[in-house]
Amino acid sequence: MAPTAGLVVDIIDLPQQVGSIKNIHLETPAPADLGAEMIGAREGSPLVLDAELTSLDNGILVRGHADVHLAGQCVRCLRDLEDDTTISFDELYFTPEAARAQAAEGDEEADELFILGDSTLDLEPALRDALVLALPFQPLCREDCAGLCPQCGERLDDLPADHHHEQLDPRWSALASLLPDGADTDAADSEAPGSAVDDEGAQR
Repeated sequence: MAPTAGLVVDIIDLPQQVGSIKNIHLETPAPADLGAEMIGAREGSPLVLDAELTSLDNGILVRGHADVHLAGQCVRCLRDLEDDTTISFDELYFTPEAARAQAAEGDEEADELFILGDSTLDLEPALRDALVLALPFQPLCREDCAGLCPQCGERLDDLPADHHHEQLDPRWSALASLLPDGADTDAADSEAPGSAVDDEGAQR
């Protein structure tokens, strides 16, 4: 995924001496796909990020937080959801040399380390990981959302308490489709199992 320009910061002016600090403040449109499937930051929505970068022997420690506007859907009733939240993150970005050393030592997660550029640091992957972990796995409009009616698809919370649909016996639905248009289906209903005595029983 290509880095988002608004979340890439220069580190040329951050001294490599351990303990050196640089503070940054960014206001940028949110990149695409920032979040989970059912909820996340809408692409182009305002994103405000503040972070502190600290030089270490093996890279740069980033501690920051971002104000994000979320949009999504309730997993039960598909109602639109919107909310503002603050996401905190704390990540270590390794120098390429330190990352290679980690891999040489057999670190199974070496391929997933955040790596510094020659003169830049991309905050998007750190923000993306933190946001996904903070978002609800199944967002709800409210905890007791009743969801959708399985027959008509309307929101049950918007329907009367006695809302229901007549359920036809599925064994006779195929037969009903064979009847002429306008035919009385009562005849078919009278043949339902248990509804009438067969001829042999009638003679006894």
